[in-house]
Amino acid sequence: MIKNFRLKKTNSLVALALFASAPAFAQTTQVNDVKPFAPESEFRTWSIGVGAGVINQWNIIGLRKDFGSSESQLGYNFYVKKQITPAFGLRAEYLGGKLSGSAEGSNDKFSTKLPWSAALSADITLANISWRHQQGVIKPYLTVGLGALNYNPTITMGGVEQELGSTTKAFIPAGLGFKFGVANGINIDLGYQVNLANTGTLDGLSTNKVDMFSYVHAGLEFALGDATKPFLGNRNPVVDMRKEYQASYDELAAALKAQKEENEALKAQLTTDLADDDGDGVANKFDKCPGTAADAKVDGSGCPLPEAKKVVQQITVTEEDRRVVDEAIKNLEFDLSKATIRPTSYPSLDKVARLLVEKNFSLKLAGHTDNTGSMKLNMRLSKERAEAVKAYLVSKGANPSRIEATGYGPTQPIATNATAEGRQANRRVEFTLY
Repeated sequence: MIKNFRLKKTNSLVALALFASAPAFAQTTQVNDVKPFAPESEFRTWSIGVGAGVINQWNIIGLRKDFGSSESQLGYNFYVKKQITPAFGLRAEYLGGKLSGSAEGSNDKFSTKLPWSAALSADITLANISWRHQQGVIKPYLTVGLGALNYNPTITMGGVEQELGSTTKAFIPAGLGFKFGVANGINIDLGYQVNLANTGTLDGLSTNKVDMFSYVHAGLEFALGDATKPFLGNRNPVVDMRKEYQASYDELAAALKAQKEENEALKAQLTTDLADDDGDGVANKFDKCPGTAADAKVDGSGCPLPEAKKVVQQITVTEEDRRVVDEAIKNLEFDLSKATIRPTSYPSLDKVARLLVEKNFSLKLAGHTDNTGSMKLNMRLSKERAEAVKAYLVSKGANPSRIEATGYGPTQPIATNATAEGRQANRRVEFTLY
């Protein structure tokens, strides 16, 4: 009955500890995401543990006991642990309790108090396992260490009770168990520990060189520090890397989607800007007199020109005129893959515009591209660039009826498209005065 009472007492203490921790389990704190290879400062690395359980002389290796019958008593432990890596930590542990037993067929018995023990142990986590949530929920572990054990045996032999006094000896604690993560930085600890003492008098007799006792326990482990940081002992590096890769993928996918939407908007805007609804040769963007007849003569703003008498004029193109045109061709630049003229080209085009106004020249503009991209795209881009030059010259006063804008795409190369230099030469707008 005494034995059953003691076991019930042990179970009650364990249940009480779990009940007391229930409010902590229910708390939900937003935990920071930690990237792979993060420094130790991003984690909580210190923890404390407390437990209680059954302590007796039973052992799994069958070491002979001086007293044949071993009784189970209450044991309790407390430890402080420093987690160094997700799989390895060091812990300083206190273990206390009581051992007792009796000899079969007689009234001989012993009772040994274990006021304290102190050990430094390596704590090795074998795996952080969860098949459903990919988090460290179930954590099997091993411990092994070295420490000092204080004990005070009392024996009863032949009806005579004798207290042998307090003794401290070295001992080796080794254990295995499972930890179950129930909240951020809180684990339930279920384990078995076998303790090998460097003494044969743990039970008051000295027939053995060493004695051994076991400790089966249940307890709780609490991580210390900032609750928004994850506990290093619960970390699964593989899951951290997977989260990082998934976040990078989502970011790239969002950026690609935004770029596609921007491209579609620019395409629609370009179509609107270059459209010529009335067919007068001036794009809607520059047409200030929409709705003119398709065959009407208009100025650079799309407004009809007054009727003028036909004048036959002898046109003479001088070397200076050709130099002005050559300079404009040389300095003409557009934005990449667009028909937008760069401002650096304006001074040279202004000189060509003055030639057209002052000498009433006619001008043929021929847009060309290299063979990069589709034929449809290149034909459209070459035409749009020639039209952009025409629109600029008309805006400076040139007669639009004397300017012809044509796009040839990649059909008339002047150099090989196999080299960057050749492709650069093929991307051009040719000016022909007459």
